[in-house]
Amino acid sequence: MAKHAADTVLERLDSTLSAPGLNRAILIVTLCALIAHFAVLWLGPQMIGSVHAPDFPLFVLFVFGGVPILAQLALKLLRREMGADFLAAIAFVTGVWLGEYLAASLIILMLTGGQVLESFAMRKASSALNALARRMPSIAHRKTARGEIVDIALDDIEIGDQIAVFPHETAPVDGTVIDGHGSMDESYLTGEPYVVAKAPGTAVLSGAINGEAVLIIRAEKRARDSRYAQIMNVMAEAEQKRPHIRRLGDQIGAWFAPAALLFALLVGYLSGDSSRFLAVLVVATPCPLLIAIPITVMSAISIAARRGIVIRDPTVLERLPTCQTAIFDKTGTLTYGRPELVEVLPGPEFSGDLVLRLAASLERYSKHPLASAVLTAARDRTLPLDDVSHASEKPGQGLSGQADGHEVAVTHRNKLMKSDPDIAALLPETAAGLECVVLIDGKYGATFRFRDTPRAEGESFVGHLGDIHHFKKVMLVSGDRESEVSYLSDLLGIPESLASQSPEQKVAIVRAETAKAPTLFMGDGINDAPALAVATVGIAFGKESAVTADAAGAVIPEASLATVDELLHISMAMRRILLQSVIGGMVLSIVAMGFAAGGYITPVAGALLQEGIDVIAILNALRLALKHDIDADIMAE
Repeated sequence: MAKHAADTVLERLDSTLSAPGLNRAILIVTLCALIAHFAVLWLGPQMIGSVHAPDFPLFVLFVFGGVPILAQLALKLLRREMGADFLAAIAFVTGVWLGEYLAASLIILMLTGGQVLESFAMRKASSALNALARRMPSIAHRKTARGEIVDIALDDIEIGDQIAVFPHETAPVDGTVIDGHGSMDESYLTGEPYVVAKAPGTAVLSGAINGEAVLIIRAEKRARDSRYAQIMNVMAEAEQKRPHIRRLGDQIGAWFAPAALLFALLVGYLSGDSSRFLAVLVVATPCPLLIAIPITVMSAISIAARRGIVIRDPTVLERLPTCQTAIFDKTGTLTYGRPELVEVLPGPEFSGDLVLRLAASLERYSKHPLASAVLTAARDRTLPLDDVSHASEKPGQGLSGQADGHEVAVTHRNKLMKSDPDIAALLPETAAGLECVVLIDGKYGATFRFRDTPRAEGESFVGHLGDIHHFKKVMLVSGDRESEVSYLSDLLGIPESLASQSPEQKVAIVRAETAKAPTLFMGDGINDAPALAVATVGIAFGKESAVTADAAGAVIPEASLATVDELLHISMAMRRILLQSVIGGMVLSIVAMGFAAGGYITPVAGALLQEGIDVIAILNALRLALKHDIDADIMAE
């Protein structure tokens, strides 16, 4: 209990000492002290009346700038975190002890300058999260029982409140339309480049942009629990996580710091020159250099967000280039998850076109994967769509509503058989693929049969995994029938496929493959969540299941293999730039240590040189955040 309390106190103290505002204040004091120091030198100590006058501003700096920095480093030592910045503490103290006040001041400039640069760079790299925050309104319009519209804060919205969404406004919460007809642009949330029609009974996602009409929605969730807030939380969580790559940087500092200290002591002992000891320590202090690691990671997260990829766990960016086995789910991953309507089997009392027209009129307000197939088929037959007075779609209950004065229901065979066993005589025999049953005014209207189609980029994506991304094994693991799985694997050139696999069997397969080599698993359904969790890297497709997204390290809402390829290239670019920053900066520091050991670099010159090395490394890390084009191999449709 006491240990926990002590850890809490240390965390709070560390948070206070490392606050961006404090670092900026110390940087300002440092710059002012250095300017005052050189101003006094220019005026001449004799004019001031004291030969020590140029050092007075530096003494002030040591109190207001040096003490907080030493406190930060002391906290790290208490937590047994000896990094490269530990060298800065020794160099600073040594500089003050030897009277090298200017060198000690420049060390403070190097440390605080690096921290301020980090804060700026992290804000730049995480601009995607800031953009998400700016898109949401700060207020909502609640409709009272008297019909008045009152502005309230988002946090004051309660479940069941009636919220007015005016034209071109952003929906503040998840809800259901209760009044009004219009459309909403959900492309920012879903990646789909079209608007979705809205009518009473249809669902609304928070973050969607309203069209031209006023819609009244009933809040189904509070603002903090709605779709947009979940995306915000995921992005914030990803930014706060400390990935393995950063720990690698700490490990580099952990061995480099004692090695550099030992080298500096040896140089000082053999040369008998304490200034050489200090110069070696100064140029061997790459603490801002290690800032390049988290900046590179955050830059990769930012560019991924701009491509419609949500990084839940930043470690996936490190692990992706190491994966050697790619394992795919089938439906919604290698196929579109939007089957085509291939057959309409009407009942005895209705024509196929009539049932299709009424069903399509209702399906405009559905987000079910079969809805777009029905609409496409009606459009291909040039069937006019009827007005819909209301529409409702509840999970597990199917779609129902009224179109052209008819009560229309779209359901599935099993549910219909349970409620009306006598209707079995009218239904056609089951066949491979997907189907739904349409009822018109309570009577059997027709059976629609669908077939899912492979993604257009599927074959090229699978084919290039070995040559470009060095995958040694590709597998298709699905719960579907053997015939459909074999057909798809042969079509896409996947050498190994397993059909009729339960979620438990998928987990066992992925776990066994992961024991042999790092794995990448891609899936979209709730049944894929366990497999996503046990894979080295899990990528969730689509937006329908929060369970799947929670289990994955990365989420691709638009469900595109081309976007997966972009993510692979982002991770490769991140790894390349990270290694450039770390290895390049460390090599320059080691070379500078050699010159300092030979007496060719003074402590002051060493501090300036190391500052330049660190700035170069940080700027190199920021290149990824400024990158707009991804050199992906697979193009989206």
